Amino acid sequence: MRVRFLGALRTTTGSMHTLEVNEKRLLLDCGLQQGKRKGDFERNRNLPFEPASIDACILSHAHIDHSGDIPALVKGGFPGEMLTTPSGSRVHRSR
Repeated sequence: MRVRFLGALRTTTGSMHTLEVNEKRLLLDCGLQQGKRKGDFERNRNLPFEPASIDACILSHAHIDHSGDIPALVKGGFPGEMLTTPSGSRVHRSR
């Protein structure tokens, strides 16, 4: 297994990680890098990998810093499956 951390480095926005397992390339989250700098804007427009090389995207949850760059992923040619929790699901916490 190979893991690459591509976002949320030294910050709390832009969660994005690739995992290579058994010749499959997975993307864990595709978050928007939030900020007012030119670098943030460019990072959101130009993903740090070829979207067509991703077999599936796993979305941990739908906050914008984990899901906001999915439109760029799809526009860039992502052909794979998007894996998410069902709509309306709830997190149950034990007390």
